[in-house]
Amino acid sequence: MRGKFEDQGGLFSYVLPEARVPKDHPLRKIRDLVRDVLSDLNRTLSGLYSKEGRPSIPPEQLLSALLLQAFYGIRSERQLMEQLDYNLLYRWFVGLSPDDPVWDPTTFTKNRARLENGGVFAKFMAKLLNHPDVKPLLSSEHFSVDGTLIEAWASQKSFRPKDGSGDDDDGANFHGQKRKNDTHASTSDPDSRLYRKAAGREARLCYMGHATMENRHGLAVAGKVTHANGTAERRASEAMLKARRKAAGRRITAGEDKAYDTAEHVDNLRAIGVTPHVTQNQAVTKTGKTRNSAIDERTTRHPGYSMSQSRRAMVECIFGWGKQHGTMRKTKHRGIARVAADFLLNLIAYNLVRIPKLVAG
Repeated sequence: MRGKFEDQGGLFSYVLPEARVPKDHPLRKIRDLVRDVLSDLNRTLSGLYSKEGRPSIPPEQLLSALLLQAFYGIRSERQLMEQLDYNLLYRWFVGLSPDDPVWDPTTFTKNRARLENGGVFAKFMAKLLNHPDVKPLLSSEHFSVDGTLIEAWASQKSFRPKDGSGDDDDGANFHGQKRKNDTHASTSDPDSRLYRKAAGREARLCYMGHATMENRHGLAVAGKVTHANGTAERRASEAMLKARRKAAGRRITAGEDKAYDTAEHVDNLRAIGVTPHVTQNQAVTKTGKTRNSAIDERTTRHPGYSMSQSRRAMVECIFGWGKQHGTMRKTKHRGIARVAADFLLNLIAYNLVRIPKLVAG
């Protein structure tokens, strides 16, 4: 017998959101991890708010919503709130009941700055990596470092001369002009820099994101965002690896690609107790000469060098996931501090997606 069609259905539902989420849904284990970390951050979060006044939206819910944005590549907070309003899965993950109202998208504006200033994203990463289920997965002495470009939320027309000169068409026609970061800056995002990824490629306004990966399971253990320039990758690598070396308490290894193959960088790594497993750059120069690599057989003859080189490629998975699924390809934020916080959030989200599978395995 044909069923009767009712356009609206029942007015009330007695099924909890918990019961609507499948038992094997991947967000279940991720939610448990996030709740454990947020519980450890309780004192830190309490210190960010006044003891008096109107109660705020719980920062735990704000952080959970931002993680959802990274998991599903939701392009804006406004769209995030729209989907949170009708998506029961999202409400369950954040901790809202079906009848709770969602907050205004502008709530993220001030609260994101509060979380950034309190270093919450970095502390979240540290607590996650020290979780009892996660810490055994990590290598404490073998790492890889790489960088990627993050396109800035600024147009080429905004890249104007710093002295205020220029044509009268609002920067629309810049063909034939010599534009450099020394003489020009973006009026929309002054922290962004014009950078060319390789010869023959177009120059774009962008930032440079750097990630340190442990080599055992390929999880991100540190992240940093800098201005885009020719030495940023090496300087960021030295800073992050110095912190890893101090935390390990012994000599560590670092796999890097040929962009890091300079004598100065290799010497700096060795000076801070890091064995540089850098890919040899022996390219032929424009004059026909073969470039001399800073890495010789004293390093390449060891089996650990080839092992680091094979594991090093996994760092590209972090950037690939962040640009295809997350919000790393083109930032919606302006200013290096906000871009850095969003970059670190993508690294956290990548780890949260992978950790449950590694624990189960």
